Amino acid sequence: MNTGVVSASQSPEKLVIASRESRLAMWQAEHVQVALQKLYPSCEVSILGMTTRGDQILDRTLSKVGGKGLFVKELEAALADGRADLAVHSLKDVPMDLPPGFSLAAVLEREDPRDAFVSNTYASLDALPSGSVVGTSSLRREALLRARYPGLVIEPLRGNLDTRLRKLDAGDYAAIILAAAGLKRLGLASRIRDLLEPEVSLPAAGQGALGIEIAAHRTDVAAWLAPLHDARTAFAVGAERAVSRALAGGCEVPLAAYAHWLEHGGERELSLRGFVALPDGSRILRAEARARPATQDAADALGREVADALAAQGAHAIVEAVRGVNAPPARA
Repeated sequence: MNTGVVSASQSPEKLVIASRESRLAMWQAEHVQVALQKLYPSCEVSILGMTTRGDQILDRTLSKVGGKGLFVKELEAALADGRADLAVHSLKDVPMDLPPGFSLAAVLEREDPRDAFVSNTYASLDALPSGSVVGTSSLRREALLRARYPGLVIEPLRGNLDTRLRKLDAGDYAAIILAAAGLKRLGLASRIRDLLEPEVSLPAAGQGALGIEIAAHRTDVAAWLAPLHDARTAFAVGAERAVSRALAGGCEVPLAAYAHWLEHGGERELSLRGFVALPDGSRILRAEARARPATQDAADALGREVADALAAQGAHAIVEAVRGVNAPPARA
């Protein structure tokens, strides 16, 4: 991400960032606000805080009420009607296919993509006694936990980050699993008792990365955001999202995809792993592939390669079976 100052002749006069109003979402918006103000010192950059349906519906899992689109629809409405110029999202909350008229203009450098084990009593998943209640909002995490730790009781956990931590502190759970990036961004890294390596808990597509969405016709905003774009992260998360897109995955399907860069003799190689599972963890399909993508299209092709390998093992049948149980309503 290049944050060198851009000349006044190229600078916008005013930019409005649409954001959810949770503490983590506002941190993310403020992070982008600061970066834009460094780039364009004469620009007025403000934040339009909004409450989304995803923030309001807390008594049901996302897989049962409409999926990740519930977190972005109101923000997209603000982009469409001109109240905001850009919207900042946690990329793992962004649907794989944006509605017509919107585009992902920039992907910022990624934070820690791993899952975090959080507990007030136990040091790790391995330390939990049989029968311990573990909270998670993710079918992906649930499937992995049920497969690896069949003695644990997995219960749903909704709400923003602070709400989830309060539920843990109230004794509702022996432990909860959260994204490490959110905890670190809010200065709560001390709550992390253990970081789950991808070999134990493969991250969700886009986890730890921030994406900036705009109305597709706003080429001026796209140009102003270009210095914030991190190509290495974009290639990685693009490959991950291509896996989910090809398999029609979402929060209603236990699916993971994680790409990271490897260095070989001065050359970079992108390694991508993915899995699709049944929610009870009784069946998990895995695949991986590597490539040296020089373009976003090549990175996306790597994602489709992993998706094809999963499909050859029966991934589509798993997706259809899971969606038969957890079919979400159509996005309006």
